Amino acid sequence: MKQIKSILVIGNGMVGYKFCEKFVVKEAAENFKITVFGEEPRPAYDRVHLSEFFENGDAKALEMAPRSWYEEHNIELITNERVTDIHRASKTITTINDKTFSYDYLVLATGSSAFVPAIKGVEKEGVFVYRTIEDLEGMMAYADKLKKSNPDAKAAVLGGGLLGLEAAKAVMDMGLEPHVVEFASKLMPRQLDTRGSSVLKNKLETMGIHIHLSKATNKILGEQSITGMEFGEYDKINVDMLVVSAGIRPRDELGKTCGLKMGTRGGIVVNNKMQTSDPEIFAIGEVALYNNMIYGLVAPGYEMADVAVDQILGTSETLMSPDIDMSTKLKLIGVDVASFGEPFMPVEKGYSIIFENKTKDLYKRINVSHDGKKLLGGILIGDASDYNMFHQIYLNGLPIPEDAEELILGARGEGSSSFGSAMDIPDAAQVCSCESVTKGAICSSITEGGCNNLADVIAKTKVTTGCGGCKPMVVDLVNETLKSLGKEVKNSICEHFEYTRQELFGVIKIKKLKTFDEAIDTCGKGDGCEICKPLVASIFASLYNDTANKEEVIQDSNDKFLANIQRNGTYSVVPRIPGGEITPDKLIVIGQVGKKYNLYTKITGGQRIDLFGAQLNDLPAIWKELIDAGFESGHAYGKSLRTVKSCVGSSWCRYGMDDSVGFAIELENRYKGLRSPHKFKGGVSACIRECAEARGKDFGIIAVEGGWNLYVGGNGGATPRHAQLLAEQIDNETVIKYLDRYFMYYIRTAAPLMRTSTWLDKLEGGIDQLIKIVVDDSLNIAAELETEMQGLVDAYQCEWKQAIENDDMVSRFQHFVNSEDTDDTIVFVPMREQLQPIAWDK
Repeated sequence: MKQIKSILVIGNGMVGYKFCEKFVVKEAAENFKITVFGEEPRPAYDRVHLSEFFENGDAKALEMAPRSWYEEHNIELITNERVTDIHRASKTITTINDKTFSYDYLVLATGSSAFVPAIKGVEKEGVFVYRTIEDLEGMMAYADKLKKSNPDAKAAVLGGGLLGLEAAKAVMDMGLEPHVVEFASKLMPRQLDTRGSSVLKNKLETMGIHIHLSKATNKILGEQSITGMEFGEYDKINVDMLVVSAGIRPRDELGKTCGLKMGTRGGIVVNNKMQTSDPEIFAIGEVALYNNMIYGLVAPGYEMADVAVDQILGTSETLMSPDIDMSTKLKLIGVDVASFGEPFMPVEKGYSIIFENKTKDLYKRINVSHDGKKLLGGILIGDASDYNMFHQIYLNGLPIPEDAEELILGARGEGSSSFGSAMDIPDAAQVCSCESVTKGAICSSITEGGCNNLADVIAKTKVTTGCGGCKPMVVDLVNETLKSLGKEVKNSICEHFEYTRQELFGVIKIKKLKTFDEAIDTCGKGDGCEICKPLVASIFASLYNDTANKEEVIQDSNDKFLANIQRNGTYSVVPRIPGGEITPDKLIVIGQVGKKYNLYTKITGGQRIDLFGAQLNDLPAIWKELIDAGFESGHAYGKSLRTVKSCVGSSWCRYGMDDSVGFAIELENRYKGLRSPHKFKGGVSACIRECAEARGKDFGIIAVEGGWNLYVGGNGGATPRHAQLLAEQIDNETVIKYLDRYFMYYIRTAAPLMRTSTWLDKLEGGIDQLIKIVVDDSLNIAAELETEMQGLVDAYQCEWKQAIENDDMVSRFQHFVNSEDTDDTIVFVPMREQLQPIAWDK
């Protein structure tokens, strides 16, 4: 009879659990007995998504596995019991309750604890660390107590790294005014360069998070409880709570006391087999010092667990990778942030290509070898949708375009991706670094393993269950593999609605659902999220022409406040000027409003006037003055019609073949307020000289002999696209009829946030199919589409006018919930006889 060997695992965090999970699936696992010790009172849970605890307070939802899982796999789980000593000579351990356990192999997965700097007063009431569910429960209880006595309570987070910004979101979720205090001169100093950090900083500030950089905290103020933080004699901030998230320290005390080899600055030294200086004791996760580094990411910890399992079972060829990939992608407070490879590029290694759009808080940096053939690393902020392909190109040394800037700007004039398909990467490419899942394993789980959808693939391979950063690429691989087998691919909106946008549009229409609660109760689950709420709001608007005022809580921030938020937290006001035609009297009103409220004024490319720098409190008053003068909302903030640009046409131009201004005004007034999957723009030119740039719009109309030529599916931007001819030599009435059908078919069938150009590219049959549907009525739905459009036109209301005539709606336009005060932290500086926000930190 074989002797059963004992494995003791000290630490029941994510990495300790992963060791157990990987061990029990091995054939030789039956020859071992595993006992796991955890200090916390519950089984292992997902610390990566710890902030989700604030959404519902459900600790069970974060569990890696229930207690029953341990029992089913013959693992003894001992929680709420700390191991105090390791006795290497006798191969035993002792717990705080004086219980003794013997081992053949010992696995230290004790992880790390929050690093708390030695600051005077850090022990005061109201100071917390951000590490465990118990920490979060304590923070929530304290925040509730604060808000009862002070509704304007403030909380600071000490540390502007990954965990610190995650903690800042937690503070916001608790209803406290958030402040982030960082010792370094930039946020996320290990992952971001100075310019990228500046973009992130300003984005977070527009969301209401106060950022304090280059601050060395020397004292926590207050007597029994915290009242503030002092940085210097005259430099301090008043706060009512502090969350310390200034880094981690390995929980290595057991290694020290039993004489294992330690790192100079902490951590238990391990080799590439995860063995400590005692070959029968292994260390994995954040307690392990490998390559003189403590790795605080999930993926390296999981790889360490895998190596330790194989080494204990005798598979000696499984070794830890010599180089650890520290690439990471996450969404911080709703903002995409990612870095991969070598984010900071020494000039001797290569050069950097940078794209920055401060108006949209976008920053993209890629680092390329001197010969322009290899991608070495990069940083993405605001839009990390290309992260997975960048990561694979970097990891696998895949070729890059001759003009490397196409990786971030797109192929010139073609609007196509410079990456190719996810299917082009090698089968051996590791897609999920957390679970070490390759592209080949994902695809073969479908072709050979019987999986039929994403959920099946996740259940079989564990892909995406770690940090989740690989999910977009996994979705692409699953969809492309299913398509290659002739199987149906369904692109669900999110976890709350198992429908595509097109399907949900149909369900809401048929069931006549009118509110988000009705929609999610009838055909969804859970409470909704930042993806599905604005999408459902858009569907309601497209079906019933509901304004953003009806359910402002499910709108994007710009729609909620009926204005575009700018980089300093102020808003822009853009009244509609149909066709670009405006009277001198109306021009004077705009000038008076701009002067009265001290607004920066600029004529836009869409032939209207933009007023920048309005404080939230002033928006209703500004709108009233404009409305009294005959203006309406220009919907510059919405996924809706923006403008219909025009040349002066036959009224004035000697080349003009028709009244382009009059027709542009008619079209803009017809489609104003029309909500759709994405914004859309139009243009009307009175001759082929094309002064209105109509073929660069979602719809463009050009006067020719015998009528108008109608073009659709164009756009400008980083990947400009010429619109394609839908019909030629048609009269005004026919143009409107075809546009009604075109818009309604687009609204019915496009995916979320899909421009008309992309939609037309993806439409099976392309422009030829669209002509059949819109012009030839091949689907026999033309009359229905026209009727739906006329219903929306008839239901139009100006959102600004609706808001200022309702006291309850007006009340939401306040910077502070309990005060009518304006934000006195907003600073403007002179610029060319006007004002602009103070410059960003360099």
